[in-house]
Amino acid sequence: MDQKSNEANGGSDGSVPAAEPGHASGPTASLALAATGVVYGDIGTSPIYALREAMHAASGEVAAAEPAIVLGVLSIIVWSLTTIVSVKYASIVLRADNRGEGGTLSLMALAMRPRGRLSGLVLLLGMVGAALFFGDAVITPAISVLSAVEGLEVVTPVLTPFVVPITLAIVATLFAVQRFGTASVARVFGPVTALWFVVLGVIGLYHIVLSPGVLFALNPLVAVQFLLDHSGVAMVVIGAAFLAVTGAEALYADLGHFGRKPIVLAWFALVFPCLLLNYFGQGAYVLSHNGPIGQPLFEMVPDWATLPLVVLATIATVIASQAVISGAFSLASQAIQLGLLPRLTILHTSETQSGQIFMPQVNAMLFIGVVILVLEFGSSSALASAYGISVTGEMVVTALLLYIVMTGVWRKPLWLAALVVTPLLLLDGLFLWANVQKVADGGWVSIAIAAALTLIMITWRRGTAILFQKTRKFEVPLNVLVDSLVRKPPTLVPGTAVFLTSDPESAPTALMHSLKHYKVLHESNVILTVVTDDRPRVPESERVEMDALNPLFMRVTLKYGYMEQPNVPKALAICRKLGWKFDIMTTSFFLSRRTLKASAATGLPVWQDKIFIMLARNASAATTYYQIPTGRVVEIGTQVLI
Repeated sequence: MDQKSNEANGGSDGSVPAAEPGHASGPTASLALAATGVVYGDIGTSPIYALREAMHAASGEVAAAEPAIVLGVLSIIVWSLTTIVSVKYASIVLRADNRGEGGTLSLMALAMRPRGRLSGLVLLLGMVGAALFFGDAVITPAISVLSAVEGLEVVTPVLTPFVVPITLAIVATLFAVQRFGTASVARVFGPVTALWFVVLGVIGLYHIVLSPGVLFALNPLVAVQFLLDHSGVAMVVIGAAFLAVTGAEALYADLGHFGRKPIVLAWFALVFPCLLLNYFGQGAYVLSHNGPIGQPLFEMVPDWATLPLVVLATIATVIASQAVISGAFSLASQAIQLGLLPRLTILHTSETQSGQIFMPQVNAMLFIGVVILVLEFGSSSALASAYGISVTGEMVVTALLLYIVMTGVWRKPLWLAALVVTPLLLLDGLFLWANVQKVADGGWVSIAIAAALTLIMITWRRGTAILFQKTRKFEVPLNVLVDSLVRKPPTLVPGTAVFLTSDPESAPTALMHSLKHYKVLHESNVILTVVTDDRPRVPESERVEMDALNPLFMRVTLKYGYMEQPNVPKALAICRKLGWKFDIMTTSFFLSRRTLKASAATGLPVWQDKIFIMLARNASAATTYYQIPTGRVVEIGTQVLI
């Protein structure tokens, strides 16, 4: 739900000028241009460092590369792009949409529909995939911006000491402006990124013309022969070459924003050809240069063009980083709706695009993580070792979920699903194993981030389930309470009381405490439950379900998709069409605020209890999350041992 570019894991940047988030509309060509800036911003910045790192892995950082090494490495990169992006994602994975939406969590929600014995495995895979994306979201801005700013070293070595400070300044500015949204600048993402790809292609084509022999790398046997002849460094080279395809998951993650056709069109008409031209051009330059491998992309242009290229590269990396940050917001929002994370503050930054959101806590955590990585590693070459594990891990998760969807949801024969997925798993597994070799050199960063977030999601999921079970033990069945209140009602007061609860079959704790302390009942009482569906979005016609229990009580269920943010007052306004004359000014919302205390007797281990309690305390208030006016809310406190 990966992507250097964005996920999540369910979509990245809701600022794209498509009609409604999740429903791509408009001319295919204009959507393809918009997709270029969001979907391909990440994979488009890989030429800055991918070939360089693969060549360093194959021949060292000082020695000039032999022609056989250059052609072998280049062939690995070319066929990695072809098999992973063109075949796996563009041709296969993009067809596995959840009502038009893509990404890890969308695929997880789709795979969960059968609710069979694999539900636990599917949920775990979804959590791991989401956690891996967040790890990638921390590394991408750091390595992308750092690699672009390092181009200044080609302009003049005097600027080398300023690379890290300039990178930190750009990163700080990027995260600082998130609160204002990206709607005003998003419209230029596509054209600027398209210009970047054209420049990459033109530069590469020029050097290919000078050294056409580099095209021998088109033969996949060249890659095979290189791996056989250099078996000692084969896995390291494959792991470095994988940098060229990081960002491929964005094709799937942003499916809902643009649709399959525009994404595929942008890839085959512009992105893929320009990437191939540039990689071949870099290979041709390295062959003709016959010297130490430095910064091929920036060295292969005339001196007068180096600084403009560095500036354009920096802008491209900022756009790529923006996409992955927006993707992190989107994925976090989906995870909250699916019950994998506690409620976090979600602010809308656009009046027209509901997908345009800002999450202060997520933004702050990403910023701190990026700054630490830049300061700790100091260069894109050092940081490259930390890169790849998150992306390859999420690709493996996608392949496994795809198999479950094909067999459990689409009801395809096991042999057919295996025929499609097995080659993908073998390829992803090869790249994952190659990147695992870099754990000691920095790959532990991705694993640590993903492990921590997976623990948080497992803790939150289990903790909320245990809390639900414990509170239910002491609750009265709703039908018993409402029947008794009708037979012997307390003093009735004017107005409507809405009691929020996650269990519509039991009397809400807030209702019980209200009767206990106030000894009155409103003339109209609503037991309200907000449910997250396995669909990305729920039509307004299906938003509300009403059930009149008796003259005093009514049960209302609000349904939302996992990509929607609940707005309770707006949804309750729909009830007017169904017979309930809802008026916010005569309605009070009653919520239960629980104080949690750790207990060693039951439930989670005490250390995990403490994590759950910390998460619960830092969660946003239900009034904020459900967008209920604070002046209409009454909160009643309770204490629960977990």
